[in-house]
Amino acid sequence: MNDERMNESEAERSARRRRRIEEMKREKKRAELIQRKVLPVTALALLILAVTAAGAIAGNRREKQDESNGAKYAAAGSNGTENNREIAMITMPPDNADDETAPGNPDANPNAGAPGDGSPNGENTDGEIPVTPGRINVVSNAFGAGTGSLAAQITPEDQDDGKEGGESLQPEVYEAVSTAYTTGFADSVISEYGIVIDVENGAILAQRNAKTGMSPASMTKVLTILTAADALGIGGEDWANNPILDDTFEITIDITDYSFVNRCSNVGFEVGERVTVRDLFYGTILPSGADAAVGLACYVSGSHEAFVELMNQKLNELGLSGSTHFTNCVGLYDKDHYSTVYDIAVILKTAADNPFCREVLSAHTYNTAVNDRHPKGLLVSNWFLRRIEDKDTHGEVICAKTGYVNQSKSCAASLAADVHGKEYICVTAGAGGSWPCINDHVALYQTWLAGE
Repeated sequence: MNDERMNESEAERSARRRRRIEEMKREKKRAELIQRKVLPVTALALLILAVTAAGAIAGNRREKQDESNGAKYAAAGSNGTENNREIAMITMPPDNADDETAPGNPDANPNAGAPGDGSPNGENTDGEIPVTPGRINVVSNAFGAGTGSLAAQITPEDQDDGKEGGESLQPEVYEAVSTAYTTGFADSVISEYGIVIDVENGAILAQRNAKTGMSPASMTKVLTILTAADALGIGGEDWANNPILDDTFEITIDITDYSFVNRCSNVGFEVGERVTVRDLFYGTILPSGADAAVGLACYVSGSHEAFVELMNQKLNELGLSGSTHFTNCVGLYDKDHYSTVYDIAVILKTAADNPFCREVLSAHTYNTAVNDRHPKGLLVSNWFLRRIEDKDTHGEVICAKTGYVNQSKSCAASLAADVHGKEYICVTAGAGGSWPCINDHVALYQTWLAGE
């Protein structure tokens, strides 16, 4: 009977929480709708003209920059024409692909067991993608858009206003492409998969099997926090004052069992402990905690499974559903849980555009909120950032998320800025350990970031 009352109480709390979140979303949409209704059509037309002109100017600037940087790009060398080609499709391994987990995950909490997120190895299918370097392409989106996107500001009843045939606006997504100067990796870089992108220009500077199928391991969690932040409406400049971040969620035995059975890294939350939503976000990234990630999923959607559906909808929104699919929010190995280093780069770029997600991904350490289970909180670290901060990368590594399983070996996604503030993204997978993975990122940034 006591268990029934406890379950009922938790169910009521979950229902109230969901109602509160939905009401906040409705209020935000109503406010945005009012704002849109009073925006003159002429102002919108002027905005479109301004954006078009800015795009033309940026395109001319990119062309001039490409010409001036041509010698540098060509000097970086290439490991063969295969590395300079875009891979349009991926082929996943057979059903009996190895899913054994192993110790050595750079994400792992020193007090936790070895984690289990993994990677199938795909085969290349050559094919050129006819897109213009540096452009932002408009893609079909059947699931709606994230907070702050153009489609999120248009309700279904508004989409046909002033249009014939029901034509609707679609969100823009980031896309990076190969150029005449794109190279392969030097032989000293040991990672089996990798990509380096000039974020501003949208140019792929160097790549190795960039669009070949592999498991993203715990790099999956970048999409986990992006999906959660968008679903909860956390972003924008005032994210720190969002009351949802101070809401609490109770860790259940199902969550801790999931982490234990799958030998995941974790924050160290206990059954029955009420932790803040803010702690769930930071706990998902810094120590790569499965307890935090699954807790965040359940807070947002009521169940892990329902949240994974949201993640795959987000992939569709980003134009990545053809080459990336997730079956869990943690990064556990599954033959149907796959991605590419290119897709992870796009996901990281999108997450870094959300000010709150960027803050989480850039934190070197974080102390969880004090509660009755942990009177001093729990201190967690992003070990990739702490280890690479003393290395000479010709700039600063700002954001990072690592991963490891036997199938994918050590992998990492990072975003760095050179001494001029220009940003680059580097994603690698297939290194033999955490330090070789870090060393690969250092070597790649040293090659492509402008020194002093």
